[in-house]
Order: sequence, then C-alpha cells, then structure tokens
Amino acid sequence: MTKLPLSKALNAGLRAAMEGDDKVLIMGEDVGRLGGVFRVTDGLQKDFGESRVIDAPLSEAGILGTAIGMTFRGYRPVLEIQFDGFVYPAYDQIVSQVAKLHFRSKGKVKMPIVIRIPFGGGIGAVEHHSESPEAQFALTAGLKVVSCSNANDAFWMIQQAIASDDPIVFMEPKRRYWDQGEVDLDSEPALLHSSRVCREGTDATLIAYGPMVKTCLESADAAAEDGISLEVIDLRTLSPLDLDPVFESVRKTGHALVVHEAARTLGLGAEISARITEKCFFNLEAPVMRVTGYDIPYPPSRIEEEFLPGLDRVLDAVDRSLAF
Repeated sequence: MTKLPLSKALNAGLRAAMEGDDKVLIMGEDVGRLGGVFRVTDGLQKDFGESRVIDAPLSEAGILGTAIGMTFRGYRPVLEIQFDGFVYPAYDQIVSQVAKLHFRSKGKVKMPIVIRIPFGGGIGAVEHHSESPEAQFALTAGLKVVSCSNANDAFWMIQQAIASDDPIVFMEPKRRYWDQGEVDLDSEPALLHSSRVCREGTDATLIAYGPMVKTCLESADAAAEDGISLEVIDLRTLSPLDLDPVFESVRKTGHALVVHEAARTLGLGAEISARITEKCFFNLEAPVMRVTGYDIPYPPSRIEEEFLPGLDRVLDAVDRSLAF
C-alpha cells in the first residue's frame, strides 16, 4: 500500500503501462516538457523520450486524427484533452471515426485509443474549462466510457483502459486530482466495466461516479449522525453501465437517488432512473430522485458552488425520498 493523490496515481499507472508495452505512447498539448496542466504526465517525457510522450499542436482534431493513424500501425495512443471544454473540435473524429472503424471494418481494425478528459468543476476555472460532457460520449455506440473517483481506481483503471482493444473515453474528476488515497500496488483490480458498493447502508441508495462519489460518501457520514443509513455505489463505468449492484441495493433499501454534476435533462441520471424503475418498480417506496447540475451553460466560477450538487442538496433529496 502507498498513499498518492489521484493525479500521481494516474501518473504511476501510465508509467506502468508504458514500461510494459513499448507501443503505448502519450500525446497531447503540453503533456511532455510541462507534464500536463495538472501534471498528470510529469516526468514521463524525460524518462521515455519525445517519441513516446509527444507535445502536440493546439489542435484536438489533429491529435485524434493522428492517433487513429497510429493505431493502424499497432500503437496504443493515450491522448490527453487538456480540459473538458476543449474536446469538441475532436468530437467529429471521435464519433465518426474512432467509434465506428471497428464495426465498419467487421472487426479487422482495432481502436485501442484512450482519450483522457479532465471533467467537472470545483476548481474555479473560466469558461470552457469546467464541463461534464460524459453523456454525449456514453450515448455513442462503439465508445466505452469510464470514470475513476479515487487514487486506487485511477492507478488500475488507466492501465486496464490502455490494455483494452476498444476505444475508451477516460473521464478524470479534476476537482479530485489532489485528493490522497491508498493505492494497493499488488492487489487484483476490479473489472474495468464494473460498479462497486463503496459504503453499505439500509435506508436509501446513492448512485454516483467521478467527483460526486466523495460528495455522496460525505453525505452518508452526515446522515449517519441523524440515524439514517445510506448505501453509496460508485458506478465507475458509464458505458456499458453495470447496474446489477444498483438493482440489488435498491431492492434492499427501496429508495434510490442518482447524483451527478452534469445537467439534469437527458443526463445519465435519466437513463439510470429509467432502468431502476423497469427492474425494481415493486421494490421502490418513492420515485427515483436525481440530484444534478442545472440545465444551463456552466456558470462563472464565482457562482459554481451554487451549481454543483453538494451535501445539503443530497441530504435534502434523501429527506424528500424517505418522506414520500
């Protein structure tokens, strides 16, 4: 066991993947000499050279297009999109090419591309630097989408994503980059596309991913002081969704709440709520609640705390669910 911030755990995972396979390379804006704006790739260019940690021009479409060509030659590129709001120039490449080439070629062309995207708010950033576009990728057939919430998952999940032959959008909660956590370097990691119960409870089920997992765990701690037992599930995988642990939990508690930063309308919470209702209708004691961001463009940093779901909003939704 070793204690690392989430960003350093990602760095260690990237290093392990590069040491294990010389076809793994990293490309993105400022990933080399600077080590990335969040220093996730710090020191990797120094140790692996400029041909494997590549500082790219300011062109997300160019980065994705180049990576697609690299996969044709057997490489496994790991791409860093500097901020979530910068991904849209590459959206056409991701949706039209990366997500479809494997199917278009009847399986002959593999797409082992990992697209790392720091996402969400909480860092006081300016416009285009705090967004939650995960649902836009999760609804795209041919892409897989995952999100780590803690250092141990960051270390293992990035290696599993790189080893996969599928294109994976890897969502990193930027507000949690500096959160310390225990990393078990010798453990057998959980399957990449699996969710996990990270706190057991009996009264209601909180379902979250990425940055909101910590918020839900803090909410569960606060609720426990009032005698309310909340179960917290970290989804980890957004496409495909692994909801069997969710269904099992909801059948036990009878109350379900989905928490995410992204806008409410057509967010992942809507799909998860629908599936819970389909599978657990006769177990529910109240409608499935959603605690989310608002249906507006991401606000200026001075008021982002009013936009982000926090402990008070989660606990208020729990009270409404239990009182239904």
